[in-house]
Amino acid sequence: MSHLLVMLAFAAFVATAFGVIGRETAREGVRYGLKIFCEFVVIGLVLAWLLYWLPL
Repeated sequence: MSHLLVMLAFAAFVATAFGVIGRETAREGVRYGLKIFCEFVVIGLVLAWLLYWLPL
């Protein structure tokens, strides 16, 4: 599996868990889960892009 697929799977699992336990109603849980998923993916891609330019 590529790193991107692993990151997307992790984000999906964590967002699902947070959506289920984080909100009262199903509608709020879905919105919260989608928000968390998008945040994980965007932050992961930004960090990957920034770390790519670090010299090793």
